Amino acid sequence: MMEPQEHYPRLASLADAHSLRARLDVLGILLPADDAVLPVAVSPLAQTLPLMTNRGPRTVGNRFVIQPMEGWDGTADGLPSELTSRRWRRFGASGAAWMWGGEAVAVCAAGRANPSQLLLSEATAGAIGQLRRDLLANADPAAPPLLGLQLTHSGRWSRPTSAGPQPRVAFRHPLLDQRVGIDTDTAVLSDAEVETLIGQFARAAYLAQEEGFEFVDVKHCHGYLLHEFLAARTRGGRYGGETLESRTRLLCEVVAAVRAAAPRLDVAVRLSAFDCVPHQARDVASGGGVGVPMHAATPYWWAFGLDPRQPQRIDLSEPIAVVRLLHQLGVRWLNVTGGSPYYVPHVQRPALFPPSDGYAPPEDPLVGVARLLAAARAIKAAVPEMVVVSSGWTYLQEFIPHVAQACLRDGWFDAVGLGRLALSYPDLPRAVFGDGELDRRRLCRTFSDCTTAPRNGMVSGCYPLDSFYRQRPERLRLEALKRAKR
Repeated sequence: MMEPQEHYPRLASLADAHSLRARLDVLGILLPADDAVLPVAVSPLAQTLPLMTNRGPRTVGNRFVIQPMEGWDGTADGLPSELTSRRWRRFGASGAAWMWGGEAVAVCAAGRANPSQLLLSEATAGAIGQLRRDLLANADPAAPPLLGLQLTHSGRWSRPTSAGPQPRVAFRHPLLDQRVGIDTDTAVLSDAEVETLIGQFARAAYLAQEEGFEFVDVKHCHGYLLHEFLAARTRGGRYGGETLESRTRLLCEVVAAVRAAAPRLDVAVRLSAFDCVPHQARDVASGGGVGVPMHAATPYWWAFGLDPRQPQRIDLSEPIAVVRLLHQLGVRWLNVTGGSPYYVPHVQRPALFPPSDGYAPPEDPLVGVARLLAAARAIKAAVPEMVVVSSGWTYLQEFIPHVAQACLRDGWFDAVGLGRLALSYPDLPRAVFGDGELDRRRLCRTFSDCTTAPRNGMVSGCYPLDSFYRQRPERLRLEALKRAKR
């Protein structure tokens, strides 16, 4: 683990919300932050959220959402383990009223991002449905959370076995192909294979419906396969090309197939609203140093949500058009994120400490937080009828409720999604709705061990702050690995 940049003050060193606002002013960031956590009776975070579902009206009890994460603790057959169940039980007891997809679950074996990722099939559906029942058994029975399942194909980042990367892609990428060992066109899915994939998403949705999930998230984010198709300008055939219509054909057909196979389910989408040119450590040979953009020719055609002729500039015109299209398709719920954990982790999950295979942040992580929240705000303003869940909150640490309640009150978006923080402190929502005092000892400080460990073959979890994982033998391996990287 590389040391943080000294000129980026740690949030734990900021005394109060006034100090945070002063730091935001120095950075030129527009982000509201209240002085105090408001009592439940007047807190925007505690307000209910009325939704319309395929089964009629549904009310979400508060504005906290637990985000889906990619687990590394299932079995080789795609079944959940006791570690998986523990994580879901803790989510159930969190006090959050919306479980956005629960977990990233692959729709086919070839689409798993790691050999321990969950796989939804006839053989595993019952066990994955038990996760749902375990979660609900630990939630408030008077106000059960809205609970879905995220369906995914990892595409370029598929690693379904211990043999190494086995990428399947929408198109050849001049910068990313080398990272996963692509040197021929055989990794590019044919249109016939894409049509098979549509059927796999539909079958998985049917299984989720039969196990009692209320919705599925059709994952279009973080550089995974469906997200990559949104930038498939250089792809021929039915599912790529210069026009946005051609690049959203797969999205439309997947949503239609899911609806036909599982009509009782609602369909949601987690969308990377923008991407960035891939970064690497400045000193590539040693793997150390601050992240810098890789050299990219312009126009840069291989990203969604960027200006191809000025790839350093986010352009939300196409993402907003996609959100409007989604709403026309009957998708009412959108979870906004950005970037990818594989090649721009500082954009996708702002952190002061990078994972072992990453780079030191090229910006104060507060800049990354503000970028993600601004994208969600812009989409909500452009498509107000869409229910928008925001991402990127973990780095704000003790200031999450201060900023979140201010953003909600000002109408930036509809809900607040918690990701990595839910591994160390899943019941933060309960604390906010209690006396408003957070347990600082459990706040994720973005050490990135929850990424470093799985990428080195260890199970996913919060090793620094969760006493359960601190006592596991993997922790000693993790500490040795980090020492070797310093």
